[in-house]
Amino acid sequence: MVIKESEFDDSLGYALLRRDMGTVWDTAKDERMVNGTMDPELIQRAKERAVRAQLNSADGDTCETHDQFYRDHKLLLVLFRGLAVMPITRSVPGRITFSWRSAASIYAFCFYLVSTVIVLVVGYERIKVFQTTTKFDEYIYGILFVIFLVPHFWIPFVGWGVAKQVAIYKTMWGAFQVRYYRVTGTSLQFPHLKLLIVFLSIGCLVCAIVFLLSLSFLLEGFALWHTSAYYHIITMLNMNSALWYINSRGIRVASSSLSRCFRQDVAIECTAAMISRYRFLWLNLSELLQALGNAYARTYSTYCLFMFVNITVAIYGALSEIIDHGFGFSFKEIGLIVDTVYCSTLLFIFCDCSHNATLQVAQGVQDTLLSINLLKVDQPTQKEIDLFIQAIEMNPAIVSLKGYAEVNRELLTSSIATIAIYLIVLLQFKLSLISQQIPVEIIENVKLLQKQ
Repeated sequence: MVIKESEFDDSLGYALLRRDMGTVWDTAKDERMVNGTMDPELIQRAKERAVRAQLNSADGDTCETHDQFYRDHKLLLVLFRGLAVMPITRSVPGRITFSWRSAASIYAFCFYLVSTVIVLVVGYERIKVFQTTTKFDEYIYGILFVIFLVPHFWIPFVGWGVAKQVAIYKTMWGAFQVRYYRVTGTSLQFPHLKLLIVFLSIGCLVCAIVFLLSLSFLLEGFALWHTSAYYHIITMLNMNSALWYINSRGIRVASSSLSRCFRQDVAIECTAAMISRYRFLWLNLSELLQALGNAYARTYSTYCLFMFVNITVAIYGALSEIIDHGFGFSFKEIGLIVDTVYCSTLLFIFCDCSHNATLQVAQGVQDTLLSINLLKVDQPTQKEIDLFIQAIEMNPAIVSLKGYAEVNRELLTSSIATIAIYLIVLLQFKLSLISQQIPVEIIENVKLLQKQ
């Protein structure tokens, strides 16, 4: 459920609490009176609040003015459009939209068709390896290179298929920032985010080039021209990790800023009306956190499965090489280790940044609520404090991929445990195959030595 503008206006007007209490409160007077006298500072705050109350988060021009988050990470969205992964556009002020007939979508179709031809040609060359070799290690490399081609074919499902939900999520950020300004009186800022995104974007491209060139150098049979089919895939994987980090960082910064403003306002005027405003603003932030997981559920569910399979196969290949040839590391083993480290790093970033974001959402606000001396506030304020604490308990700060998985550090540890189980099973098969290949004469000689 999306918080509507009318519901948010009701909270700012104190209408919900007045119905709950069954009493008509003079909110304006209640906010301006301190110990029976008129406080000039509170009068000025009330005037400024009345001016900000005229802003409407449903108005596109207003959202365009306050949507700093979009302006800061616009470059990342442009790169996703360039890779034909997420053809969403800012077609009207304050709104991010998706249309199958837009210029971005038509470009995505054309780019995808051309890249599909390249991927199929390279994929055919990689599959021919299975028909021309009997070496175990080359089978492992062939499997890995085929696995790396798979993300290309799920782009229509995990990219274009969720573009509408992603567009809604990005638009929600503009509405939230307008409401944040209405409640706190300050615009939400994301320090150094634009510069960070520039570095991340360049880093995603450079890492993709370095990773593929290193594999081409280290792994036999991976020709340099084969890398042409992988550049957009590896870059897309890197940018998915960067995009999740940026979204999580945005939630974390918004949570910290909201907590700081709430603590400052409570110190100046701890009234029921003010706490009611922050309660609805916090609920809007919690809604953003949940919408993040729901909008990208397909994208990052398949992302995790890809990393899981890739890490398992790469580690198994490296351990098999060690079992067959000892601990003398060759280029092939180093290539498998590079692949393992690369995928493990992306999986760690995905899980860790979500964990850090969820920690910030409720902690600062909850600490401020619990620090309020209830003996010094009136009954309506006490009731609002209770409602705020209940709202935090009823809306836990979690990122869920539509219920399939909760993204936090527990997902990382459970993935490691599952990979370990699969590796144990695969290595048991490996050792049993080795034992079957031992000549019968050697086994008999061993038995004779044991008898002696």
